[in-house]
Parts: sequence; C-alpha cells; structure tokens
Amino acid sequence: MANQMLLLTTLLAMTCALVFAFEPSPLQDFCVADTTSSATRVNGLPCLDSKLAQAEHFFFSGLHIPGNTSNPVGGKVTPVNVVQIPGLNTLGISLARIDYAPWGVIPPHTHPRATEILTVLEGSLYVGFVTSNPDNKLISKVLYKGDVFVFPVGLVHFQQNVGNGNAISLSSLSSQNPGVKTIANAVFGANPSIPDDVLAKSFQVDKSVISSLQAKF
Repeated sequence: MANQMLLLTTLLAMTCALVFAFEPSPLQDFCVADTTSSATRVNGLPCLDSKLAQAEHFFFSGLHIPGNTSNPVGGKVTPVNVVQIPGLNTLGISLARIDYAPWGVIPPHTHPRATEILTVLEGSLYVGFVTSNPDNKLISKVLYKGDVFVFPVGLVHFQQNVGNGNAISLSSLSSQNPGVKTIANAVFGANPSIPDDVLAKSFQVDKSVISSLQAKF
C-alpha cells in the first residue's frame, strides 16, 4: 500500500511538473525580447532585464503607411510581431496590416503557430481556407468593409482583392511569432531544391513544367 501511494504521489508530481513546464501564460509581467542574448531559446526569445524596459520596447509606428504592392502578386504584408515590438515576447499576440492592389492576392500560405482573425478596413476581399486531408474542403467567402473572417491555425488560406480599387485588411494572430509558409515558395523555391522528379510525380506534370515553376522562385 505504501509503495502504491509513493507511486501515485510520484506520478502526480511528474504530471504537475509537465503542466507547469508547458504553462502557456506568462509567469511575469512581461519578457522584453533580448535579441542580443546567446542564451538558449525556449518557446520565445530570452528576456531583457525588466529594469531596462522602456516604452519603446512596447511601441511601433507606421501601421498607417500603405504597403508597396508593386510586386508580382499585388499584395504587401506589414507585420507587427516580436521582431518589431520586443515587448510582445511570450504574450502570444501580433498584428499585420495587409495592402492589396486591384485584384492583388496574398498567395496560399499557412501560419504554423497561430490562428488569424482578419478584418476588412477598405475594399472587398475573396478569402478562404482549405481543410485537412482527406476532405480538402474549401471554405470561402467574399468580405466587405467591416467584415471579419477567421483562418484556423495551420490551415492553408489566401486572400484576393476582388475590387477595382485598393483594399486594406488588418489581421490579429494568436502568437508573437506566428511564422508563415507560402506554399508556392516552399515547394518550388526550397533551398536546396526539391528534386524535380519528386515534384513532377507529385503534381502529375512533366519535369519541364516543374523547372519553369522553380525558375520563378
């Protein structure tokens, strides 16, 4: 009986230790990112001494400035994450302004660490995401000024301006460092390249098509 109680106590202690080890909430007021530190990074950047924190560590200016959409896709993302605001470190939130030229797109991509909630500020957008295998269901909608749409964490999603004027949206993301994987860049612009025979077989096209696509990325 004593051995059973000891085992139970040990298991409870281990469980509690695991729970605390993966505690998602900050255990201090803030943890301003110290980008110059060489300390090991665990789920975030090392903390600057809190006594050195200043207002500038929690501040960003420029979200009112339109992004340059003069690029092949006609879209521009202005991120506001832990890189721009060190004070976001460990707080689990970030922003992004997105500008769209007429009929511009934000190509299919994923955020491996964040759910995104998008609000249209100007214009109209066709947005959507695709569910996981085997369904691969497209869930999409045309949004107008003031409309809000959610992209669940990790799912492939996209946005397209479906108006003849410029469009603007603002996204909130559930991570200070959500990450982004643009599908075309990842597949056709990998470094080193994914072998063309792998891609040709995967997409059921000729290798020359793959080579043409890889040349664009």
